[in-house]
Amino acid sequence: MAKGKSEWSDWIKALLIAFGLAFLVRTFLFTPIIVDGPSMQPTLHDRDQMIVNKFVYRVDELERFDIVVFHANEQKDFIKRVIATPGEHVAYKDNILYINGEPIEEKFFANNTEHVITNDFTLEELRGNYTTIPEGHVFVLGDNRTNSTDSRLLGPIPIDQIVGKASVIYWPFDRFKFIGE
Repeated sequence: MAKGKSEWSDWIKALLIAFGLAFLVRTFLFTPIIVDGPSMQPTLHDRDQMIVNKFVYRVDELERFDIVVFHANEQKDFIKRVIATPGEHVAYKDNILYINGEPIEEKFFANNTEHVITNDFTLEELRGNYTTIPEGHVFVLGDNRTNSTDSRLLGPIPIDQIVGKASVIYWPFDRFKFIGE
């Protein structure tokens, strides 16, 4: 009888440790998300299931063109691409991205240019009337520029609202890939 009780105790300990580790990993390192909507097409598709790396920005800098998940409000997280970082000016003219007046190539659109249309704008014309991206904020856009709620409507996004960087699409399996350049 004592051996059976000990075996149950070992199983309970193992399960508690496993649940504890899973909780820690999900809370501090990685979390799954499901893409909701077409705003990141053609890069990400509606219902793609992904892993978000929540730890990366504790050890590395946020960079232009990273795909990030951020808290848009209390109930909803958005997934968008970082276009400009603090201190930069952003504008679009004739479907070309300009950062601080210099044209910047968006290589991730290389094979999909016919689907990408970005209406002309300057940072000053958008919410907040900024001349540069404020400290502690980034400017984000969805890849599907005609169907995306992003910094053009929300304004610059506080960096402390960023959950993490999209790392990998794991489902559907035929779309499995690591995200990044």
